[in-house]
Amino acid sequence: MTPKIISQDKSSSDLLQTIDPPGIADESMRHKVELLLNLIEQLQLKVKDLESENQRLKDENNRLKGEQGKPDIKANSKGFKSQHSSEKERKTPKKHSKGSKNATIKIDREEILEYPKDQLPADAEFKGYEQVIIQDISLATDNILFRKQKYYSPSLRKTYVAELPLGYEGEFGPGIKALIISLYYGGNMTQGKLLDFLADLGISISAGYLSNLLIKNHSGFETEKQEVYDSGLASSPWQHFDQTGARVGGVNHTTNIICNPLYTVYFTTANKDRLTVIKGLQPGRELKFILNPLTFSLIQDFKIPIKWQNALKLLPQETVLSESQFNHLLNKYVPKLGAQQLTRIREAAAIAFYHQQTDCPVVQTLCCDDAPQFKLITAERALCWVHEGRHYKKLSPLFHCHQVILGKFIEDFWDYYRELLAYSYAPSPEAAQPLKAKFRLLFETPSGYELLDERKQLTATKVSELLRVLEHPELPLHNNPAELAARTMVQRRNISYATQTIEGTQAWDTFMSLVATTRQLRISFFDYVRDRISHLGIIPSLSTIIREKSSLHPLGLSWQLE
Repeated sequence: MTPKIISQDKSSSDLLQTIDPPGIADESMRHKVELLLNLIEQLQLKVKDLESENQRLKDENNRLKGEQGKPDIKANSKGFKSQHSSEKERKTPKKHSKGSKNATIKIDREEILEYPKDQLPADAEFKGYEQVIIQDISLATDNILFRKQKYYSPSLRKTYVAELPLGYEGEFGPGIKALIISLYYGGNMTQGKLLDFLADLGISISAGYLSNLLIKNHSGFETEKQEVYDSGLASSPWQHFDQTGARVGGVNHTTNIICNPLYTVYFTTANKDRLTVIKGLQPGRELKFILNPLTFSLIQDFKIPIKWQNALKLLPQETVLSESQFNHLLNKYVPKLGAQQLTRIREAAAIAFYHQQTDCPVVQTLCCDDAPQFKLITAERALCWVHEGRHYKKLSPLFHCHQVILGKFIEDFWDYYRELLAYSYAPSPEAAQPLKAKFRLLFETPSGYELLDERKQLTATKVSELLRVLEHPELPLHNNPAELAARTMVQRRNISYATQTIEGTQAWDTFMSLVATTRQLRISFFDYVRDRISHLGIIPSLSTIIREKSSLHPLGLSWQLE
């Protein structure tokens, strides 16, 4: 029996598009047609990969000849994002209701507007006031000439001069300093635009002073960031984690983001590996290593050969070692280890130490994507459903029948996501079992579209990490807070390109952390910076606020706070 063709008046390519395998009555023929279509899809994917590789080789050849290759259109361009975004499918439409904003507006002054008496009729009666709130802002200089009293003691040969108020050091007051830091780090303004803006206001400031103000002498802010980091890790047994690329002095680095609903911290490192993540969970502390039963359990997971495991058992056990001490032992007693095996052993020993140390809280669950550097560090991982859904959005089937199958699956995917979301609000053992069964049905049932089925099989292997919410309904279903924080740093990098020094990188990490955290705690970043520069002490330490808020949730923060 021949395949069902909807129209005969088309080219061979168009005819293939109209093939409808479910409409073929003969099972053997239907199976052959499905195999053919899937083979063409696979070949089409290979062709795309080969074209991409061919273009890369052409560009490299042109570069070696001193010519320019094809322009590199970044994958994170607006079109690419919108193409692979799941927001439309993920969000449940809600009826828009415009709330009143007046309750949150601070009233600075009141003014009574009188109606002209000569324009009122004789019988007009006063009926009170109709209130209208108008928001405005005044940008004006507040330049101060301080006349500091000066005394001289002839007997002591010493001069006494009155000191400037706190925050007024360096010829500029706390208002200007706070405004500059707020606009640069909180508003993503460049230093050049800041100079123009300040000049328009009548402020005379040099580019050098501006740069130093943004980068240098911020030990107080760095200390507070460290305190935020410590209290943030202690505030919840689960944490978001993500990473994004960075440039420091022209060299590739990685900016790491760790956060939960109460705080966000950035820290930039030279590497993007498992040891970096482990160190990020122990802020301000050097990596330590230990050989104990957990170490060897992890080494087995890493598939290190038995002979090397036996050799490691001859080294000191249950002894905490510094990085240099541990590397010395490995180089001395197991010198023939391969580079990859050596890395896995170091990671296993670092993870084992992390779980037995008591200097900082041990994170129980990492909410992250499926990158290998996040695996095996914590007792559990909760994988991001949004990240998983992105894999399916990237599929681009050639045939209409496969497009229909994929479209239906994506609808089912996000319907299931919404069911998990509903479960997290009202969890129960009775509701968990049907959701587990539905997961198997969704990801283990063949669809007839081979590339989709291969992707579904990969998702099915992550069942425990994707369904962690059934055991811990307080966990989020996605890693969006960390991914959005990473995007903020990317926007910062796009505007100012990159940092040139370690000092500048630390300033970016410090202030971007404080910007994000103050906003999460609903504190004005400008008010916070001015308070710290002026030493007013009106705003409590951010770590204190985090501890107070986390104490309201003794069983751990819920993602719903986000």
